[in-house]
Amino acid sequence: MLAYALKHRQAVDSVTQDCVLGLRSFELDNKEWNLLEQLHNVLKDATLYFLCGTPNLAAVIPAMDLMDEKLTTFSLNCKYSPTIRAAISLAKRTLNRYYQLTDSSEVYRIAMVLHPRRKLNYFKNAKWEESWINTAKQLVKDAFEHSYLTMETDDHDNISEGGLKNVCYWLFTMVYTSANTCVYSGQYL
Repeated sequence: MLAYALKHRQAVDSVTQDCVLGLRSFELDNKEWNLLEQLHNVLKDATLYFLCGTPNLAAVIPAMDLMDEKLTTFSLNCKYSPTIRAAISLAKRTLNRYYQLTDSSEVYRIAMVLHPRRKLNYFKNAKWEESWINTAKQLVKDAFEHSYLTMETDDHDNISEGGLKNVCYWLFTMVYTSANTCVYSGQYL
């Protein structure tokens, strides 16, 4: 919407300047148009990021990390007005509040560790503390042991007949027993 308004600034100005239409109170001055342009620059990357691909649990933390990095960069950039930088700081504070909420649910970290492209490498590359990385690893092991290690099924290889429980068993089994590696070997992770 911002891109559209900026692209058609002349038309928007014409419509809001027309006294007959009664939209004069919505007319923007040059300073407000400049703020709109800055806001568009800040939001366009995030908008494009979220329009691409399919959201999933394994993408939540990396997306939040990327947004935090971008918001930090924008908030320190003096080319943006103090108004925009203050708004960015508030957005960053809100994002951090939501980020902290991911700690109350183990599924985000488990999903990332089980994701074939992420595994524990994401946490290491993001320079997470070693204790946090170990916690993520332990969460996956605990989930496997609690829900699937002792699970008995008639046919582990036929996931189509066993429903969700067999799918989950199959996923954890593939993760931990591929190439005959032990569940604690860490080769997958």
